[in-house]
Amino acid sequence: MKIQISTDSTADVSKELQKELDISVLPLTITYNDVDYKDGVDISEQEFYKILSECETLPTTCAISPYEYTEYFEKLWKDGVTDLIHVSINSKGSSTYQNALIGKKTFFGENPEAESQMNITIIDSLNYSQGYGLAVIQAAKMAKENKTPDEIVDFINDWVANVKVVFIPLELKCVKKSGRISAAAAFMGDAIGLKPIIVFKDGEAVIPNKVRGEQKAVDFLVETIKKERKSGTAYSLAFAGNLDAYEKYKTKVYSDIDEKPTCEFPLGSIIATNTGPNAIGLVFYEDK
Repeated sequence: MKIQISTDSTADVSKELQKELDISVLPLTITYNDVDYKDGVDISEQEFYKILSECETLPTTCAISPYEYTEYFEKLWKDGVTDLIHVSINSKGSSTYQNALIGKKTFFGENPEAESQMNITIIDSLNYSQGYGLAVIQAAKMAKENKTPDEIVDFINDWVANVKVVFIPLELKCVKKSGRISAAAAFMGDAIGLKPIIVFKDGEAVIPNKVRGEQKAVDFLVETIKKERKSGTAYSLAFAGNLDAYEKYKTKVYSDIDEKPTCEFPLGSIIATNTGPNAIGLVFYEDK
């Protein structure tokens, strides 16, 4: 049995963890000023933040194509993979998941003998960023511990059903452009220091509340970890271009919470386009 865990670039899994845990990552495409970039391949997070801080029109993203998936599945089959578990970006916000299903059908149609040799499980995360990336990281660790494919799939399905993702943009330029809040509300928010709390849950983004000022944003996220996270489960901290704000956030987390984060990660293209290059965030398993 040879298990392969894979995902797409929007999962925000670092290159170090990709290599360490043998996680395969397929890149989406970012387009800006008529130039295409393979996410995480042709452009770094810091380069993307610079674009966001200067652009008048937000960059766009393009899903992984069915053809790319078909080629990918064929490569793994020829490499002797018996069980592929692929976790995809939210189907409500991208056609990537649907394209993976089309690619799977095409692959088995072109290679009928592969159906008895390789199982392909494609999971719709209904989320973004490490909302599913953290599940992928843990799943890859399970594969190295010789857990069965069924155990790994059950874990991922449970994770995506219970994960909560919270991001707080510390300035509102990109939030306004993305349409998350109106231009008037963004102007007023910047003027009086209000920061919207963006929560991704069940495939939808909502703004249930706002906080005033950077310190209140840090305090809110730390209190959220304390009150809502299930003890003993993985969680991760997110940052973007404002490293001073992130250092305050990280310092408070390490000071106030005994269980340290599983990982810390820079926001990738999809989330950063919506929050801007000046944001902090949190991903955790919710204690219901």
